[in-house]
Amino acid sequence: MRQALLCLAAVACLSLAAPARDDAAAEQLGWKLGSQAYTFRALSFFETLDKLHELGIKYVEAYPGQKLKPGSDVKVGTGMSEAEIAEMQAKLKATGVKLVAFGVASIPGKTKDEVRKHFEWAKKLGIEVLVTETGPTPVIDKLSQEFGIKIALHNHPKSWPVEQVLAETEGLSKNAGACADTGHWKRAGRVPLEELKKLEGRIVELHFKDVVPTANNKGWEDAPWGTGQGDAKAILVELKRTGFKGYFQIEYERGTVDELMQNLPKCAAFFDKSAAELAK
Repeated sequence: MRQALLCLAAVACLSLAAPARDDAAAEQLGWKLGSQAYTFRALSFFETLDKLHELGIKYVEAYPGQKLKPGSDVKVGTGMSEAEIAEMQAKLKATGVKLVAFGVASIPGKTKDEVRKHFEWAKKLGIEVLVTETGPTPVIDKLSQEFGIKIALHNHPKSWPVEQVLAETEGLSKNAGACADTGHWKRAGRVPLEELKKLEGRIVELHFKDVVPTANNKGWEDAPWGTGQGDAKAILVELKRTGFKGYFQIEYERGTVDELMQNLPKCAAFFDKSAAELAK
């Protein structure tokens, strides 16, 4: 026990200086750049935090099932013990990366008390957004307001089209809305900018992507922001017009760790430069 506490203290006291990234304009707009941990799914959550710190990215969205740390069988999720949660929080503090969202994951439970347990777990970790494909029932919406945790319906290519998001959030609080995955809109054969416009007032956060055609022209693959056909700059202009404030999560569906460490800085640079232009 004593050894475990010493280990936690060592992690918590670790002081790392993050690299310079001029995100002042983005923060002024209320735009916060993070990364879905799935981008670094080849690594553990702790290693992912180290990579994000190295890149100067301050926010992270965890996903269920990622190994917590090297050499451990513990997986990120609701099954973590109090000691494991404390260790996770210490690592977050040491790297200066803030856990702000969790998903894509179901919101379990049928009764209010059952659903409440999930919100209590999220609140304990400081999570602000639950990214899910679970429909936003009135019970979920009420708990969302009680706990101050938003519900973001995530679209894969064949799930949660804009029309369904709007229909099922009608009459609910503004805490319920979309996790707009702009790349998956493209993969679904939709025009990202047009889909975004339909969701005005109902966007909670974004899995922001830019994409280019695959080699066989039968699909779309991730590319550094501003270099593809995903309307990246136009989407930022539209979000500025509507006064959106929230998280932009980088999520790559492909790439080695070395490739990611080359491409994510390009995404961050595009984001920071665009925000600086739009904040004027």
